Amino acid sequence: MRVDPRARGAVRYSVDADMPGQLHAALVRSTVAHGVVRGIDVSGVAPGVTVLLPEDVADLPLYGCQIADQAVLAERPRHAGDVVAAVAAPTPAAARAAARAVVVEVDELPAVFDALDAAREEAPLLHEGLSVSDNDAAYFGIRPVAGTNICHRFRIRHGDVEAGFAAADVVVEGTFRTPAAAHVPMEPHATVARFTEDGRLEVVTGTQTPFNMRMELAAMFGLDEEDVRIVVPPMGGSFGAKTFTRQEGIVAALARKTGRPVKLVLGRSEEFLTLNRHPSIVHVRLGATRTGDLVAKAVTCWADTGAYADCGPGVAQKMGFAAPGPYRIPNCWVDAHAVYTNTPPNGAFRGYGAMQSIWASERTMDLLAARLGTGPLELRRRNLLRDGDAYATGEAMHGTCFEELLDRAAAAVGYEHDPAGKGLCLVMKGMQTPSRASIAIEREGDGYVIRCATTEMGQGARRSLALLAAERLGCRPEQIRVPDPDTDRVPYDTRTTSSRSTFMMAGALAEACEALLEDGRRGHGTIVNDGGLDPDTGQGVASTHWHQAAGAAHLEVDEETGRVRLHRVHCAVYAGRVVNAPGAALQNEGSMTMGLGTALFESVDFNEGQVTNANLSDYNVPTARDAAALTHELVEREGAPIHGLGETALPPVPAAIGNALASLGIELYDLPMTPERVLEAIDRRAAPSPEPDLEARRR
Repeated sequence: MRVDPRARGAVRYSVDADMPGQLHAALVRSTVAHGVVRGIDVSGVAPGVTVLLPEDVADLPLYGCQIADQAVLAERPRHAGDVVAAVAAPTPAAARAAARAVVVEVDELPAVFDALDAAREEAPLLHEGLSVSDNDAAYFGIRPVAGTNICHRFRIRHGDVEAGFAAADVVVEGTFRTPAAAHVPMEPHATVARFTEDGRLEVVTGTQTPFNMRMELAAMFGLDEEDVRIVVPPMGGSFGAKTFTRQEGIVAALARKTGRPVKLVLGRSEEFLTLNRHPSIVHVRLGATRTGDLVAKAVTCWADTGAYADCGPGVAQKMGFAAPGPYRIPNCWVDAHAVYTNTPPNGAFRGYGAMQSIWASERTMDLLAARLGTGPLELRRRNLLRDGDAYATGEAMHGTCFEELLDRAAAAVGYEHDPAGKGLCLVMKGMQTPSRASIAIEREGDGYVIRCATTEMGQGARRSLALLAAERLGCRPEQIRVPDPDTDRVPYDTRTTSSRSTFMMAGALAEACEALLEDGRRGHGTIVNDGGLDPDTGQGVASTHWHQAAGAAHLEVDEETGRVRLHRVHCAVYAGRVVNAPGAALQNEGSMTMGLGTALFESVDFNEGQVTNANLSDYNVPTARDAAALTHELVEREGAPIHGLGETALPPVPAAIGNALASLGIELYDLPMTPERVLEAIDRRAAPSPEPDLEARRR
């Protein structure tokens, strides 16, 4: 009987990785949000401990996956928690004690903590002379705005939006906020690194982007890419937290200075200082005729990328092209910005910007329905994109099934029978385009081995690949072995993000299996999806195919306490063709659970840039009891291609719950929808006032 190795404790994660003779690292962090380091006193550090100081890494260039703006150690810390020094000691406890003994003197500088404030011309400038990275992650036209804190600006220009609003009989608008959120993977960031005798850098780490990281570390240490080796064990969760370079440069620099392998495992509180989800502000203006036809939409997005850009430009871009939603809108303008603030960096998070835009846009659809006096379901049905329609990016839609998904979600909560306490949401989320994936397969005894860079973080990628290969080769899945990604041994893949891996690797694997059957021993396959958008007009191909879902919520509210009781939250998700049914179900359940946390509980809180709830006592995540109301279904179509499922069921949840509350007259614009905010909305219902305009919320 085959027992899952996770049940036997047999899976070895990055946190379990060790190298002979290794030292253990700890980090020294700035306690101020913005400043200049004037001195570092290491006199209290115990003998036998190595301290890494800014002068030790002065030869290392700035790095960053999309904009090169981050030093390995910060001489000018730009957020509370920025790493200004590091230590290596024989044991983790000795390293932590040494880090506490380092005294850092910092002269404070003016700081800015809100994206709207940071975007003002008079705001303190975090970075000067921004340089776009020479990295595969900077695959689109990044547009920093010189002399400002805006590190990327993306636009969609489709039709004449002012003429559209002039022709509208009804116009509604609102401003919607989403806070920072923590990824909360069970396994924290963990890395071990060494330089070999021949000068190669070897790194074992949890990352979704092994080839991006190889490229970045090679540039950092002046090595050829082939002289950097990245090995990626399975991860105990990531959800975007382990995308791109984090602590790896520091660990490698310590290994360089000590001449020994060095290991670093972050503490839970440090996770909140390393990477979070982008807080966002999205202003939506939507116009329609009195018969309910959408005629114009204008959206402005601000994505707070924190102290460093990371993949903030990409998040802002995806926020932008998700903003129009799955509707026919002849006139649509979008402006999306990634903005620096003096808070911890924000980066990839399950839903990757689409969730923030969907929350705002789908809530606005219900505001419009209320103003028109029509039903939210009817309004959506009337304006749905269908095959052959042009999206706001100019691309023609294909493989659409929005109406079926919407009908299934509505039916699950009995929406048409009685819409009170019920809400709907539709999702159209893009997959990274362009991108490339390669895979190799070879015979191994009486079975086969698949070599690819798709990383395993709990999503079941290896099982899906084994099932796909077994189907092609006429063998049992148990005859397929998929080892850990190792950049010395696997072909290139863009990365394991954007719900793209099963779709992309399935295409590459089909070609590889065909080549193997011809050769008898081995085969190689590559797939490329072309496309991309003009960042100044938003025209082009945003996504090879669109991930589609609908959500519905049924709830009631205790109007004395503000507590929301969920009867049911249901998502219908388009899968194309399901490869691994249990894995697909778990993806939906995990996404919906994170969506529930976003909707009702989760927010990283700050006081003058300091995180105030960096622990799992004060930072609330959903429990199994909270998730008991979640249900889902997978929708397939005969002959359809495989669709990614890693994120699709997250974005519908907050907006469906928000719209269910709105059906009771409880209008909310900010996440999470806590009992306190629900009570405030109930008070507003009793004495309604217009939603503040953008400038009012800016102030």
